[in-house]
Amino acid sequence: MTPDEHDPRAVPRLEDLGDVDGQRVLVRADFNVPLDAGRIVDDLRIRAAVPTLRWLQERGARLTVASHLGRPAGAPDPRYSMDPVRERLGELAPGVELCDNLRFDAGETANDPAFVARLVDGHDAYVNDAFGASHRAHASIVGPPRTLPSAAGRLLEREVDVLLGLRLEPRRPFIAVLGGAKVSDKLGVIRALLGVVDGLVVGGGMCFTFLAAQGHRTGSSLLEAGEIGTCRELLASGTPIHLPSDVTALGPGGTVGDPGAGGEVRQLGADVPDGWTGLDIGPGTAAEFSDVIAEARSVFWNGPMGVFEDPRFAAGTRTVAEAVADCRGFTVVGGGDSAAAVAGLGLADRIDHVSTGGGASLELLEQGDLPGLAALRAAPNARH
Repeated sequence: MTPDEHDPRAVPRLEDLGDVDGQRVLVRADFNVPLDAGRIVDDLRIRAAVPTLRWLQERGARLTVASHLGRPAGAPDPRYSMDPVRERLGELAPGVELCDNLRFDAGETANDPAFVARLVDGHDAYVNDAFGASHRAHASIVGPPRTLPSAAGRLLEREVDVLLGLRLEPRRPFIAVLGGAKVSDKLGVIRALLGVVDGLVVGGGMCFTFLAAQGHRTGSSLLEAGEIGTCRELLASGTPIHLPSDVTALGPGGTVGDPGAGGEVRQLGADVPDGWTGLDIGPGTAAEFSDVIAEARSVFWNGPMGVFEDPRFAAGTRTVAEAVADCRGFTVVGGGDSAAAVAGLGLADRIDHVSTGGGASLELLEQGDLPGLAALRAAPNARH
């Protein structure tokens, strides 16, 4: 596809860099991997960058990779050292140089031109393969394409093609499954999806504000009272919104995440009594949601159905994950906790596309573009 400033999918690809033999190429990757006591818990994001790195190496490029890790406060912090990542990268792609954590310098998040100049110094070309960071207008994302020939890496290319394909030309029926804590965090993407999907499935803590909009009692469940009117408007949009008909709740005195602390766990209907807290969709709802997913030809899932880190409230997320894996349609899991859930359940290889960026996937579906994509389309080698 020829790059076109009006089509967010039409970014320069690796082939648009021309001959890279002997060139020094700066690759922005997303190696923001989970760590436990300095050890990598899941190296998916490192492995996901390997096809791009190998493509460039096989054509004679010399590579410098840059990434952030965690949230250091603009200064070196040993808790966010890139050393574990550097070691794993050396095993997967020998010969690649890895910079220090980008966020050790406040110029990264501030998009400081002086920091950009230091990043690009000595490099001949730039590749963005950091989909999970491309919704941020940070120095390493939007700065290099201003001066260097630039391209999307294979990972970024795939993410954009899949997610914008869903947004612009989905196979129908198209069902979006949204969970997570707060409606307010996802209002933008809900509104965008209601104009595209054939049905919306809502679970997680955010479902209780929708249930309240229908007049149900929510007890001590997570509720955004200020969004009840908004949810009422969304329910009247004309697009079917599937809500829980039953929930799994924790009684008074219980503690989320601590089964030993006591507190009764009970299956309730759509009304939650005072003192009780809804923390998962119920088994009836899980079955109903699975039936909706089974009929879909396109599925997008982002956000757990309950507090799945607590085994008492993991069944809904597990059932929905299995339904998405079993679906014969084209299935996409939008990163974040949903990606962790399908990986933990051993279902990732049965999903057509597991995104590496939760926030980025939602923003791309909502806005139809990202700062990182716009920057690539304006690069010197982009043909308009």
